[in-house]
Parts: sequence; C-alpha cells; structure tokens
Amino acid sequence: MKKILFVVLCVGMSTMTSAQILNDLKKSAEKAVNGDEQVTKSDLTKEEVTKGLKEALGKGAEFAVRSASRKGGFNQNPLIRIPFPEEAKAAKDVALKAGLDDQVEKFETTMNRAAEKASAEAVDILKEAVVNMTVEDAFAILNGTDTAATHYLRTQTMSQLTERFKPIVSKSIDEVNLTKYWEPIISTYNKNPFKKEKVNPDLDAYVTQKALDGLFTMIKKEEKNIRINPKARATEILQKVFGS
Repeated sequence: MKKILFVVLCVGMSTMTSAQILNDLKKSAEKAVNGDEQVTKSDLTKEEVTKGLKEALGKGAEFAVRSASRKGGFNQNPLIRIPFPEEAKAAKDVALKAGLDDQVEKFETTMNRAAEKASAEAVDILKEAVVNMTVEDAFAILNGTDTAATHYLRTQTMSQLTERFKPIVSKSIDEVNLTKYWEPIISTYNKNPFKKEKVNPDLDAYVTQKALDGLFTMIKKEEKNIRINPKARATEILQKVFGS
C-alpha cells in the first residue's frame, strides 16, 4: 500500500481495491516513464496514462477545495479550524477575564468564515498545477512518501495561492466584519496596566496562512486516506487506465 499514487484519486469513482490501483498504476507509470507507447493490455498510450493521472489528482484537489470552502468547512472542522492568534493569546486571556467570551467566540468564528470564502478560489490554481504535471512528476509522486502528491501541489502552487488569497481574505474579513469583534478584545488588553507589550497581529496575513495550511491539510488527509481506502470510483478514463 506504500506506493499508491495520489491524494485523492478517488473520492467519487467505481469500486476497486487500493491494491489493484497500486499494481495497475505503478505498471502503467513505469512503462510510460520508460517511453513505451503502449503501456497496458488495453493498448493505453502514454498520453492516456498521463491524462488519467491528471484527472485523478484534479478530482482530489476539487474535493479538498469543496470541503474547505463550504459553510462550516473550517469552523466546524477541528482538524483545520483557525484558532485565536498565538501571538495574541495574552489578549484573549485578558478578554475572557473581562467577560468578553462572546466577542472572542465570534472573532474566531469570523476568521474561519473568511478562510472558507478564500478557499473557494484555490481550485483554478491547483488545476493549473495538475495540467502542468509531467509523467516524470507522476512517477516521482508514485515513488515518494505517503504525502508526495500534497507536497507536489504545495510546492507548485503556494506562491500563487498566497498572492490570490491575500486580497480575498482581506475582502472577506471586511465582509464578515472581523474587526468589530477584534477591536474590543485588543482594546481591553491594551488598557490592562499589567500587559507586557501591545499586540496587534496582521490578521490578513494570519488568516491567509491558516487558510492555506487548512487547505493542504485536507489534501494531505485525502492522500493518506486513498492509500488505505478499500474502495474507489472511476470515470471512463480512470477505469481504462487503472482497471475497473
């Protein structure tokens, strides 16, 4: 099970065991990388194998984006829920002691809603990385660690995603009125005579980074899951490449 290809090959595909996927996929990828034009008993070409691999990874990326960007995708998922900024933990403690429990809760909720809104914009960039994937990339993923596909997507897309997310997060923060809940918390803290220093984290940068971390956490989760998942579903090209 150690070397099956992908993150997410298959949330949405016809039944086969992960062992079947591993054997068929590895044989196909090896032959494709070695330059064989006909790579399976079904007369698959190298181009068809590549198309199947890209479709598999593309579907996985879409699934992760849908999961993260739906309402409650961050806020109701303890795996990726964005916590109060660590650098402002002292402000949170002071706010709670001052009875601002409701404001603290709403602040955390609105941060997560902003991340959900931003995550919806990731799919095009992830798909572009999939389109640019070569057979050699796929083979390297196949022989990599159990999060090799996630690492590939992260290295190929992080700069673009960060650039795309920043203005969306900023707009989302405005839309959910995050500062409405942040200001009384930080104001209460800054008035505390026993505070060590003022804190004022860059909320745009914080939510952007946490949104990206959460998105790739979901992709990683799907990648690990497919390596041990006994069932998968396939479109026509995936059935042709990996077997039905």
